[in-house]
Amino acid sequence: MANAVTDPEIVPRSAWHARPAKQADPIISPVPYVVIHHTFNPPACNTTEECLSAMRWMQDFHQFNRTWWDIGYNFAVGGDGKVYEGRGWFTIGAHAPRYNSISMGISLIGDWTASLPPERQLAAAHKLIAMGVREGHIAEDYHLVGHRQVREGTECPGEVLYEEIKKWPHYDPHPDYVDLLKKKKGDGSKATPPDEHNRLQKGTAPFISKLL
Repeated sequence: MANAVTDPEIVPRSAWHARPAKQADPIISPVPYVVIHHTFNPPACNTTEECLSAMRWMQDFHQFNRTWWDIGYNFAVGGDGKVYEGRGWFTIGAHAPRYNSISMGISLIGDWTASLPPERQLAAAHKLIAMGVREGHIAEDYHLVGHRQVREGTECPGEVLYEEIKKWPHYDPHPDYVDLLKKKKGDGSKATPPDEHNRLQKGTAPFISKLL
């Protein structure tokens, strides 16, 4: 049940006029990882109208330029303090190869290389994660990581934001995907990374530029 006091305001896909996903795979909940991103492009949005436009821009770029099924992130957080639904709680994202099917990808709209997101944007991200745990979408003992920790060749989520998330609850300085899969299988045998999005969608790296 939603809690108006502790939960962020979530703007549904219909409000930013999202196109339907070309295809979607269900995610198995609760996921053990939360991956934090910044968008780099589009830049920071400070009004709801700007954030709605940013969501449409990202979906256009991801579907038409990257040929993905939909916007890559599960959620994006705006500078207006609102959370914008991307693929949402129930669908595998396309934001971190090898981790897509075991994580929620949350992107803070903007370039956070040299500055920190405003407090209301950070607060909304915290509330979203807490909501995900409470509702059973995110594991209670989840690992929180920055995109750069699980993807080579990117500076995402930006240097300043990355230093900030090191202070957040459940931050994991040494995520280990292989050990996690072995633990889930329970037999120590080699597991196959279940990232069908990155194999089937012609996508290589799920980011707009080197910095994303």
